[in-house]
Amino acid sequence: MRIVVMVSGSGTNLQAVLDAVREGRIDVEIAAVGADKPCLGLERARQAGVETFLVRPSDHADREGWNRALERAVAGYAPDRVLFAGFMRIVDARFVQAFAGRIVNTHPSLLPSFPGAHAVRDALAHGVKVTGVTVHEVVADVDAGPILAQAAVPVLAEDTEARLHERIKAAERELLVDTLGALARSVPVR
Repeated sequence: MRIVVMVSGSGTNLQAVLDAVREGRIDVEIAAVGADKPCLGLERARQAGVETFLVRPSDHADREGWNRALERAVAGYAPDRVLFAGFMRIVDARFVQAFAGRIVNTHPSLLPSFPGAHAVRDALAHGVKVTGVTVHEVVADVDAGPILAQAAVPVLAEDTEARLHERIKAAERELLVDTLGALARSVPVR
């Protein structure tokens, strides 16, 4: 399965995928890694010998222009799947439609509970005893796409937002690799 990975930050999810590919645990080809700003994730890709690209919103007159530039950049690699691995931008409906059913994202909660940017904080505020991570397809509505996989993470009495988020991220990396492996096994041979 050929993928393009989009990142915005440190690239720990990307690193988990890079490691799994290198170790032969998943049958995935990372065609390229793209970002919306210079970040450690791009450096991780370069160190692994993976092609990178940058599509900055500030280089475009408006969000529409940025979305179209990003869409062209991603499409240029002809991916079977597009992975948003800590990609902290919301793309428009036209971008989603261009890759309909092929964009994969992670979210630090058991969706549909706690969608949005503050899922871990929201879980703690609601006093839940279990939260987790979801791997889902991206649709035009935020955090609303079909769920591909989930993993539960217990909320401990001593948890802070940062501590809980770190445990969720560890589960996220494992679940993401497992889900990509399953998706790769279901992709028809070209």
